[in-house]
Amino acid sequence: MLAILQARCSSNRLPGKVLKPLLGEPMIARQIERLRRSRRISRLLVATSTETSDDPLATLCGDLNVGCFRGSLDDVLDRFYQAAKTFPTEHLVRLTGDCPLADPELIDKTVDFHISGNYDYTSNALQPTFPDGLDVEVFRFSCLEEAWLEAQLPSEREHVTPFLYHRPERYRIGSYRQDTDLSGLRWTVDGAQDFRLIEAIYTALYPTRPAFTTADIIALLARRPELANINADLTRNQGYLKSLLADEQFAALKRAAPQG
Repeated sequence: MLAILQARCSSNRLPGKVLKPLLGEPMIARQIERLRRSRRISRLLVATSTETSDDPLATLCGDLNVGCFRGSLDDVLDRFYQAAKTFPTEHLVRLTGDCPLADPELIDKTVDFHISGNYDYTSNALQPTFPDGLDVEVFRFSCLEEAWLEAQLPSEREHVTPFLYHRPERYRIGSYRQDTDLSGLRWTVDGAQDFRLIEAIYTALYPTRPAFTTADIIALLARRPELANINADLTRNQGYLKSLLADEQFAALKRAAPQG
């Protein structure tokens, strides 16, 4: 199955974060190392922008022997769709480049759940029970194409999938969950506090077990609960919440536009 990893270097909160050194390697290289352990991902493609700021990321993809597609910086839905068209597939996986603790086993389980349930769109973050930063989305290419053709709201163009999961009357939606709710844990990298936590986890676990698991991380946090406090004051989905404000402005402009 094709997996597309969205990434760019022009992050507002922590510029260049995907290339920030993590135990001597760029953060996104550490994430790709983990993604390559997935049994369900047969092809991995990084989707970045055509901006010159993303040239180093494209070069890194070449060094890592990972495919790289370059498209629109701001219309991420278009970038993602055009990337997906390069390798036709019925279903595909969406991942983001700010998740260096990505869990290959969880990705595989989410894909299996999606396929066995015959869903159009599946996520483990709609009703979150996993740590923020282990998000996985799986969906049909045909549904992605419909979103690309019809989506207009800024949040739908920037975040790729809201057009799908906000239409349960149109699409068969799957929500993959676990019994233990760990959604209060934050393992994504938006800012410096997040990166400090990730760096501490890698420093503690990677040298003796490079393929450390989610269970290993949970055990570490149980032994050292102070680590989880590093970024405990930050909220989930800050970027998406910002896009919703842009949606309101978009709607106001449409209402104010002359009718005719």
